[in-house]
Amino acid sequence: MVRIGTPFTSSETKLLLLGAGELGKEVALEAMRLGVTVVAVDRYAHAPAMQVAHRSHVITMTDAQALRRVIEEERPDFIVPEIEAIATGTLVELEGQGFTVIPTARAAHLTMNREGIRRLAAEQLGLKTSPYAFAETREEYWEAIDRIGFPCVVKPIMSSSGKGQSTVGDRESAERAYRYANEKGRTGAGKLIVEGFVEFDYEITLLTVRHAQGTSFCAPIGHRQVFGDYHESWQPQPMSEAAYREAERIAKAVTDELGGRGIFGVELFVKGDEVYFSEVSPRPHDTGMVTMISQDLSQFALHVRAILGLPVGNIRQHGASASYVVLGEGHSDALSYEVDPDVLTEPDTSLRLFGKPQLRGYRRLGVALARGESIDEAREKAGRVARGVKVIE
Repeated sequence: MVRIGTPFTSSETKLLLLGAGELGKEVALEAMRLGVTVVAVDRYAHAPAMQVAHRSHVITMTDAQALRRVIEEERPDFIVPEIEAIATGTLVELEGQGFTVIPTARAAHLTMNREGIRRLAAEQLGLKTSPYAFAETREEYWEAIDRIGFPCVVKPIMSSSGKGQSTVGDRESAERAYRYANEKGRTGAGKLIVEGFVEFDYEITLLTVRHAQGTSFCAPIGHRQVFGDYHESWQPQPMSEAAYREAERIAKAVTDELGGRGIFGVELFVKGDEVYFSEVSPRPHDTGMVTMISQDLSQFALHVRAILGLPVGNIRQHGASASYVVLGEGHSDALSYEVDPDVLTEPDTSLRLFGKPQLRGYRRLGVALARGESIDEAREKAGRVARGVKVIE
């Protein structure tokens, strides 16, 4: 039996979210539907998940002492990292003291930067990846560029939502990429990864759930990125049976090695029947927001079930579905939105606005969702809904 207590009583079951953005908000809502107490933690006040959680804390997430203080104060049943930039060494220590980290503290630590997970996949598990090299100094960077060759992709080893990522084809663009990666990395200037460019046909996210009954997979998700940042996704991505089975094999190998329970977003490149491992996030994935309309159990519901030790059962996919982000650009502390009601009169459409309290430059503020008779139709419908939202600073 799985015991779940009641919020605000001595029996409560408490989940502490480390990261309170739009993905954390959906995790919080799913947890609260099952009667779980949710505490949201982030670096700024009134983050999306804080707006629905029972309690919240504002700390510097990479501050080991502040992180430990909040966790020891709250004594949660489950610590659920929802971002990469956390003092993961502290999570490892706390797990050793009896706290439960989802999926595991080791998984959070390994995947907080691209070096740990790439070396695990390529060098330990022997999975097919693009060629790569790491560089910590300008001299090492140019050595890596010469070794990998053009075209290549340059990224900080620690960033999110594609920040700091560039595709380069010559030395001039490589110089710009070096500056951009150092500016946009999560910890400022630091180590970079230079990857050989894989001429893939498409890329997918394979949502992989480790739960009480074993490992389950969602239908593959295709996506489009702009400067490394997700702009739209769709499910199911058509692919050959051989490629799909290889994608499942790779995803299971990686997630079995990381261990624990919960959902993992495994990113893969596909060329014909060949599949290359790219990255993995041990948490819900931004491209997986499409599952809020494409499946009976979204990635967030699956994550919470797995965390609590509940069975996942079957995952029913509803057919061609798509998501399309609502973007804002500018500066504001009091955002508002004008929504064209006509776009939501189309059947099988939905809109989620995240409630982010501030806009500083360029930011994802919402997502439009749609189903259709085909992937193309679903994408077109989702795009129309997103374009029907005007962000007002």
